[in-house]
Amino acid sequence: MDNDVRLRQDILDELEYEPTIAANIGVAVEDGIVTLTGHVRSYAEKHAAERIAERVKGVRAIAEEIDVRLPEHKKTADDEIAARVLKILAWGAAISDPEDINVKVEKGFVTLNGTVDWHFQRSAAENSVRVLTGVTGIDNQLRIRPRMNVVDVRHGIREALKRNAETEAENIDVEVSGSHVILHGKVQSLRARAMAERAAWSAPGVTAVEDRLRIEDARVALGA
Repeated sequence: MDNDVRLRQDILDELEYEPTIAANIGVAVEDGIVTLTGHVRSYAEKHAAERIAERVKGVRAIAEEIDVRLPEHKKTADDEIAARVLKILAWGAAISDPEDINVKVEKGFVTLNGTVDWHFQRSAAENSVRVLTGVTGIDNQLRIRPRMNVVDVRHGIREALKRNAETEAENIDVEVSGSHVILHGKVQSLRARAMAERAAWSAPGVTAVEDRLRIEDARVALGA
């Protein structure tokens, strides 16, 4: 219980320290599982709150229940949001062929459909849309085109894990089936878990990553 109380205060301190968040966000913690509640003024702020909580040491999982309540002057018609999304995707250097992306907007909620060549392009599309005024949420359904000439995907991911200071590669097993990657083993934080996923997604030809990693605090493992 004391650990949960301390963890909750650490998260509240981090949220207060972050200048991009000006809303009151409720934080509850039970056994390292964090629940975020309250409301914010933009989808970007909601995303930032989740990322801040995720980086605090000791967080095992996050349940995010924050609502986006746009100020009256920030509300934008769906057709205008859709036009802005298409424009920002066309201007973005990361998206090689924005015409392969379809956009749907309903009450500020943006759905992205279509295909891209790389995972980083999928992420870049979502990151570009997130900061637009009037957006209340995003459903990123973009798919990655499979590549048939995948050369030793497992070896590439293993080497990427070894290069990352935040992941202990010897504790992670990489299973590859076609263009699908499954990660097994254990890591010591949510951030290390995210880094392992990123390493897997960075391999050419990967279209899906299944994360079965366990978060195991080193202090607990040593009986501290």
